Amino acid sequence: MRVVIVGASGNAGTALLRRLSREPDMDLVGICRRLPPELPPYDVARWHALDVGSAQARRRLSQLFHGADAVVHLAWQIQPSHDQAVLHRTNVEGSRAVFGAVTDAGVPALLYASSVGAYGPGPKDRPVDEQWPTSGVAGSSYSRDKSTVEGILDSVDGVRVVRLRPGLIFQRDVGTELARYFLGPFVPTRWLRAGRIPVVPSHPRLRLPAVHADDVAEAFLLALRGDAHGAFNIAAEPPITPELVAEHFHGRTIHVPRAALTVGAAVTWLARLQPVDSGWVQLALQAPIMSCEKARTELGWRPAVDTVSALRELLSGLAERAHTPSPPLAADPTLPGRLGGLVHGRLPGSGNPY
Repeated sequence: MRVVIVGASGNAGTALLRRLSREPDMDLVGICRRLPPELPPYDVARWHALDVGSAQARRRLSQLFHGADAVVHLAWQIQPSHDQAVLHRTNVEGSRAVFGAVTDAGVPALLYASSVGAYGPGPKDRPVDEQWPTSGVAGSSYSRDKSTVEGILDSVDGVRVVRLRPGLIFQRDVGTELARYFLGPFVPTRWLRAGRIPVVPSHPRLRLPAVHADDVAEAFLLALRGDAHGAFNIAAEPPITPELVAEHFHGRTIHVPRAALTVGAAVTWLARLQPVDSGWVQLALQAPIMSCEKARTELGWRPAVDTVSALRELLSGLAERAHTPSPPLAADPTLPGRLGGLVHGRLPGSGNPY
């Protein structure tokens, strides 16, 4: 089975390569902007360097997709947050190029990594299914782009389309990456070695679905092997809440008003103290909790890792600065979001780590 994975060197892509490497009949092709070294798990694929947002991307992708049994589209940028044009170029125009190349090459199956972030504002006290509107959260550029791409995908004809909508994706190997992308250089992640989070900001609407990267990879494999189509929510139990974090990581919650959360994020982002804008707070407060019943019944998918265990693994990765040799997950201390980056004039939320 020949599978082409676009964006195969990132968080979900790394887990997917690990999983597919155990399948004896897989012929894997990886596509990303900067190639990873030929080390596990990246050595199981043949690689091509390509910027999906470039003007020539669709033509080149259609050549690389020729003869493929399926294309898995994972490529997505969340940094540089201070350059929305770069993000839109990759996320929206790059996705448009991938989808067009799939139809040009006559690939029979397209699997796309959407997100809970594609959904419009939803309830926190009950799960929603895949029929919930994918209108996005207006204040979040990430959510708006995910919503836009879902709309583009609606126009893809003649292809079996599967869209997985995972919650937050956790694994140990992304510790360094997530610290750079979401925390920045001034958060001392080393203190997490004790497995403690002394203070947890709390708000009633901070309830988020999450899932281990290996379980996301398993869902992609099931979709590749089967004939399912349509959208599938992918999340483990229970949802992540401040109370759950405080209980399991020996901390206490402190209520923070919504305005303080959003203004605090906006001010520190504008001051270049940390790399994420207030849109991420708005998304966290408004994204719904998801029902995964459809994934269970139609894909046969069930998560092997609960959210608390996945979060423990992630926090261990943050504390130990876990990484892989791929460019997005690299340990380079001079990248934006790390103290070494500041020394080299690379501010949080700048540069292109992909």
